[in-house]
Amino acid sequence: MKYVLLIHDDPNRSEDLTPEYMTFTQSILESGEMLGGDKLEGAETATSVRVRDGRTTTTDGPFVETKEVLGGYYVVDVKDLDRALELAAQIPSARYGGVEVRPIAVM
Repeated sequence: MKYVLLIHDDPNRSEDLTPEYMTFTQSILESGEMLGGDKLEGAETATSVRVRDGRTTTTDGPFVETKEVLGGYYVVDVKDLDRALELAAQIPSARYGGVEVRPIAVM
């Protein structure tokens, strides 16, 4: 099953965790479970798009009501949700922010 592990963390803390992320990333690459993933640019670079009544508007920023921001993600292919949760718990930001585990819809 494929899952996306969405990493929410304090943007000021992420650079401190770089060596831990490299270790975790290498481990899921070696296990063959990692399909993809990237670190995202800061929330200040985001643009939100909304369409209401056929009219498109854009605004700067994500405007999320939280102190943590979406800072990156991993896409994994694992045997079940339990394994996805196990991997999410190993992501360094799980100790300071949170990791949302979401199944990828089969289209």
